[in-house]
Amino acid sequence: MKLGKRLSQISDLVNNDYAHIWDCCCDHGLLGANLLDKGLNAKIHFVDIVPHLINELDEKLTQFYAHKESHWQTHCQDVTALPLSQYAGKHLVIIAGVGGDLCSAFVQNIMRQSPNLNIDFILCPVHHLYTLRQTLQSLALTLKNERLVNENKRSYELIYVSADKFGGQPVHAVGQRIWCYQDQQEYEIAKHYLNKTIDHYQRINQGSDDVSEIISAYKRVQLQPVE
Repeated sequence: MKLGKRLSQISDLVNNDYAHIWDCCCDHGLLGANLLDKGLNAKIHFVDIVPHLINELDEKLTQFYAHKESHWQTHCQDVTALPLSQYAGKHLVIIAGVGGDLCSAFVQNIMRQSPNLNIDFILCPVHHLYTLRQTLQSLALTLKNERLVNENKRSYELIYVSADKFGGQPVHAVGQRIWCYQDQQEYEIAKHYLNKTIDHYQRINQGSDDVSEIISAYKRVQLQPVE
């Protein structure tokens, strides 16, 4: 099956630098299967906590990727307990389709369990991006890339970070590159996403939670054309 824009953008970021790639919350395994089709040297690990999804995926992979059996493995388990230390080499952990709070917890647990491993993350949660970015800052992960992806009239932040302290720039609290645009369409998407995010936090601010600092941070964002 053809990937949607969000998974396609994630796939585009994946290169041949890794020995092991972990497709977490893989659901039907579309992204992992796409990575297998790319002919990467890495072993693709399909991870999901739902047993029947993993069982179905195992059958499909056995049927369609028997010729690449040494390049894939399925895991029915919690993302917080990935057995990274059992596998030598550089790891890429991909987490998409969950909330930013849960994504933060996953990354924190992985880093706590494997503090000395060479790990990169590609993260694309569905909301709570400010919380996630704070977590990435607290863990001193460095930014390799970030993108704003629009799919089915909804925008997603795609954040590519590394445990390598020399691997990139510090993670920004509200993002930087995601607010750069190449054409009018990208400008409108970024503007709509920014306004929607500010509106979201302004509604929260009307309740018991004071998120005025977050609102101020997003209001300071200036959309910029790509140089």
